[in-house]
This record gives sequence, C-alpha cells and structure tokens, in this order.
Amino acid sequence: MSNSTSVEEFSGTHQAFRDRWAKTDDEMCKHSMSFHLHNTLRKEFFASYLYLLEKIPLVKLYAVTCEYIKGEKQFYYRAQNFYKDVPASEEGMMGDFLEISEIDLEGSRQFLKKFVVPGKTGTKRALDCGCGIGRVSKGVLFPVFESMEMLDMMEDFILHAHECYLGDDADRVDAYYLYNLQEFIPASNRYDVIWMQWVTCHLTDKDLMEFLMRAKESLRPNGVIIIKDNMARQGCKLDPIDSSIIRHLDIMKSIIQKAGLSILDVEKQEGFPEAIVPVWMIAMQ
Repeated sequence: MSNSTSVEEFSGTHQAFRDRWAKTDDEMCKHSMSFHLHNTLRKEFFASYLYLLEKIPLVKLYAVTCEYIKGEKQFYYRAQNFYKDVPASEEGMMGDFLEISEIDLEGSRQFLKKFVVPGKTGTKRALDCGCGIGRVSKGVLFPVFESMEMLDMMEDFILHAHECYLGDDADRVDAYYLYNLQEFIPASNRYDVIWMQWVTCHLTDKDLMEFLMRAKESLRPNGVIIIKDNMARQGCKLDPIDSSIIRHLDIMKSIIQKAGLSILDVEKQEGFPEAIVPVWMIAMQ
C-alpha cells in the first residue's frame, strides 16, 4: 500500500494525531504503526516523551522503554544490569562524585528540618526508597527517626548496608525490601517520611505517578514524601545506558500533581559544581 493510500484510509486518525502532536515528524504520521507506537508511548511517558521525541527517533525510544527482555521491560532490565557492576560503596553510590556527598547530606538534613518539627511530621518511622547501601539513611534519616525501612532492587547493596555500612543503626531497621519500586506496594498509614533520592529517574512517568499514589496512602497523619533527584535544565533527557530519565522540574511537578499530591516546598541543592546536573528537592503530601 502506498503512503498516499495509507493516509487516505486513516485520514481522520492521522489528522487528529497531527493536530495534537504538532512537533511529530510528518513521515511518521503516514504509517498506522507509528500511531500505534505513539499511543503506547503516551501510556508510559505522558509528558516527558514529547521532549524525548525531539532528539530520539520514535522506534529507538520505543525499543528502550517498552520492549521486553526475558519478561521484563527493557527500561528496567537495563538499569538492573547497570547496577550489577556498581560497587557497594559510597563511591559507587555517588557515581565518582564522592567529594559532594557531605554537601548533599547537609542539604537534605536542612530540608528535612522544615517538616519534621513539633506539631508537624512525626518521627516514628521513615522509608528510604532506592536506599543503596544506606548512605542517606545513615547520614540524614537515622538521626531523626526511631526506626527505618529500606528498599532497593540490588541485593548486594542491602546486604552491605545491613552487615557493614549501617553498624549499630542496623538494629533499628524494621524491614529491608528487595523490590523494584514500580512493583512495591507500601503498607497504609505507616510512614512519617518517604524519602526518594536518585530513584525517580529510574521510573517511567506512569510508574512514578502510580507509586506516588500508593505512597500517599502509606503516609501517617502529616506525613511527607520527599523527592531529591537530578532535574534537566530543559525538557528531559533519557540515558539508555543506565536507563535513567532526567526531567525538567515542571515535568516532575506535573507528575506529582497528577498523582493527587500537593507540593509543600521546592528547593535547589546548593554547593554542587556547575558541571553537575541541577539537583532539586520537592516535599509533598
């Protein structure tokens, strides 16, 4: 079938498609399969993928984010493989930027203080999502909360946290969860703070939104969810090597609002070298 015949046959669909996504390549619209791929992508990346399309061809993006390897979505499969080679150490957690670790922790401590004060957020229990070896738990959360729960997809990281890194603080860990965040269902009415640092970048928009909805239900009265992550200076950027997606702050805010959460405060992490991608902290409930 020629391109012109195809356009005639699907003219209504393609015209609506062109009207809505003005930036989409014209040639792409002449194939019904392109429309199908776009539709699939919209379910996975509702805001971000439009920015990605400006730089990454549709079929390539579809393969990275939606196809399956050994029964697992490639976007998550690649991340799991990437972290298998990351050492269970502070250097590994910081990606060779160990010199900014203490600056990062101090920024987090000061941001947390805004909410964990008498009459506001409690200090009974916190959940560290994407905890790694427990760098944030040890440096930010353990000094504040009576007990902790920690979640990561890498068993080596959790074992190192429990057996070595946390020391005596390991006795105050109520539970370790070896889970992918997109599959984790936290118990309701359980946490005063849910901390998510450098982990939202490893979730598709859809999975991030749905996890935030579940996390909201797991907060105790006046509980707070805090995201701290890299934020793109414009649009968003997909790294196919470690399967991370860096979103602009406005895109992150949109996902949070779609999850039914209210943003309490937003603050940029100061003191990082200019060459590093900006890092922002967002508190919500």
